[in-house]
Amino acid sequence: MKMSKLTGSKKATQFTESVIREMTRLNELHGGVNLSQGFPDFPAPAAVKDAACAAINADINQYAVTWGARPLREAIAREFERRYGLRVIPDEQITVCCGATEAMMSTMMALIDPGDEVIVFEPFYENYGPDAILSGATPRYVTLREPDWTFDPDELAAAFNARTKAIIINTPNNPTGKVFAREELETIGALCRKWDATAISDEIYEHITYDGHRHIPIATIDGMADRTVTINSLSKTYSVTGWRVGWTISPPSLTGAIRKVHDFLTVGAPAPLQEAGAVALGLADQYYRDLAAHYQRGRDMLLDILERHHFTCYKPFGAYYIMTDISSFGFSDDVEFARYLVKSVGVAAVPGSSFYKDAGKGRSKLRFCFCKRDETLVEADQRLEKLVPVGMKRANQR
Repeated sequence: MKMSKLTGSKKATQFTESVIREMTRLNELHGGVNLSQGFPDFPAPAAVKDAACAAINADINQYAVTWGARPLREAIAREFERRYGLRVIPDEQITVCCGATEAMMSTMMALIDPGDEVIVFEPFYENYGPDAILSGATPRYVTLREPDWTFDPDELAAAFNARTKAIIINTPNNPTGKVFAREELETIGALCRKWDATAISDEIYEHITYDGHRHIPIATIDGMADRTVTINSLSKTYSVTGWRVGWTISPPSLTGAIRKVHDFLTVGAPAPLQEAGAVALGLADQYYRDLAAHYQRGRDMLLDILERHHFTCYKPFGAYYIMTDISSFGFSDDVEFARYLVKSVGVAAVPGSSFYKDAGKGRSKLRFCFCKRDETLVEADQRLEKLVPVGMKRANQR
């Protein structure tokens, strides 16, 4: 019997829909408190919103330059150099994309050929595996192990070989909150140089760090400026996840390829929002200090809530997520518990298995986010009163 061609591609069968966004849909269905998807439930800075409205009212409605409006590219270059001491040439190194998601996809498709290998740390942001598959790469996974989410240097070294084209880094990290230390970045950099590989570094949480930890771009490590693509966006820093304005900072040798792929994927990011992005990047340094302090307070608040409700928490030092261990609750796995939590308790979190290639490594974990108003976290606290660990249930039944 002849098989129909009216089917999806083979590559589309190799990954599932976004579990994070599925949990948001379930949360809306059951009227829960959404601590799953990492978007703030509070306003963006007024100056940034005003700049977007002004740009729309000024009729900045048509295509910007494909690789980004000049004011935004110049602001990106200026701020990176000012903060990290590494010169960036806007016309040669920056490509503005439709969010960090498209920036990552454009970079992967521009750099990767079928048969190339890409190293991915796990637990990972769930897009990285599908990005590798869609670009034709073979992903190789190296595990970050709790409680400190460190990697084994020997395991990482063993993952590199002659087929390794790139390694994906996310620091500060989603979902763990890990901030990669200089020594770790130097280890990664040495392997990239040895195997002539590129570091693709997702740094969208660069300003959200705690307890004295500081973000270090791997591009600033010796010998890495010419083999690093840095990815960032407005989304997390300015609470505008729906604007979809991100960018790459790449060596000039790679920029042309990234720009070509970006052009044919999306043509360009929203023109008026790029103008607002240039204004956002010009905010005073106090804004970033206040941002980190605001999120540190939210982190401490949610840590207290979760620990009082018998979750084992892995304290994050960056980003705005908390990974937890749920073993004490007696559920068969993370997916069962996450569905129970949103349907019966009214709080949405993300199953830990969605951050691992081997689902078994995440079956005892859930991720919660704290980029929320105090009232939202207080409501989650009240709802979590319904939860009782299995050991306590048995004790109460005796």
